[in-house]
Amino acid sequence: MTLSILDLAPIPSGKTAGDALRNTIDLARRAERFGYRRYWVAEHHFAPGVAGSAPAVLIGLIAAATATIRVGSGAVQLGHQTPLAVVEQFGLIDALHPGRIDLGIGRSGQRRAELAARPAAPAPRPAGPRVVDGLLIPPPFDFSALVSHPQLAHHATLLQQPGAQTPDFAGQIDDVLAFLDGTHEAHAVPGEGADLQVWILGSSGGQSAQVAGERGLPFAANYHVSPSGVLDAVEAYRKAFKPSGELAEPYVVVSADAVVAEDEATARELASPYALWVRSIRTGAGAMPFATPAEAAAHPWTDADRELVKDRVDTQFVGSPGQVAERLRVLQRVTGADELLVTTITHDHDDRVRSYELLAEAWNRR
Repeated sequence: MTLSILDLAPIPSGKTAGDALRNTIDLARRAERFGYRRYWVAEHHFAPGVAGSAPAVLIGLIAAATATIRVGSGAVQLGHQTPLAVVEQFGLIDALHPGRIDLGIGRSGQRRAELAARPAAPAPRPAGPRVVDGLLIPPPFDFSALVSHPQLAHHATLLQQPGAQTPDFAGQIDDVLAFLDGTHEAHAVPGEGADLQVWILGSSGGQSAQVAGERGLPFAANYHVSPSGVLDAVEAYRKAFKPSGELAEPYVVVSADAVVAEDEATARELASPYALWVRSIRTGAGAMPFATPAEAAAHPWTDADRELVKDRVDTQFVGSPGQVAERLRVLQRVTGADELLVTTITHDHDDRVRSYELLAEAWNRR
């Protein structure tokens, strides 16, 4: 199946991080039975409502609880660690679960630190959204206010040793690949010779897409967090692509947020807290525990609030199994994706499991 899962290990309101992690392991087992190809977990820090702060640890737990599904990171933020540390962590997991582990790498940790040190001027906003062959491409979100949030720079200092300087992303990726294939002057044990599949994740046509293409690595483009840049990202990756020992031609995964239920009204009710959750991220507070529909309905909204989350809400795929499957096919067709990576967040775990089950059934009926 050309569907995979990206799980943020969300903490529902009234629950604990332990509850969220147990839900993640249960969902991974179910996803394997439903036929999903991969199960990736993200790296988030300083988020009261997300338990996925240590992807390598969580991937090891998931791999031990499953048997066949590929398990990986979407993504390890290389700006927070050294290439050696990452290769050793994932090499250790591969030693126990060979041939099943994906090492997805992102530079957003490095990018956030750069922006916090040198806040950019507000980006000019286009007049409005555009629709490309049926796919909504909203205006880019202006991150200038979030970047200037005083906590951002403080958080960046907490994620690295004092005085640490993050090297260029391309050089870090080259070090990761050299450690894995044994051409580095130092040897990573475990890690060297590990049967890991290395991925690069990116949200724009910038360095991540360029590095993935030039090294002939598979690329995951981000529609679910930065929908405005997805077409630029896949185009830049394909344009830069050079065949490698890993790939003869480009391979693209595109991410999407989705909530599926038996009917559209139920799906929209389950998805209704999503806007409040996105607002908590974009105001600098960090992802809040995911609210119930009733808790979300009680929140007072301003026009500024709605504008803050509009691009994310408008590009979430919500509805019946047939409706969401059809919209995801549009996303796959327009981006040329080889796979889609789906994130579903609901307050109740059973609703999240059922959403993935219904989507898998609808996707396989085509």
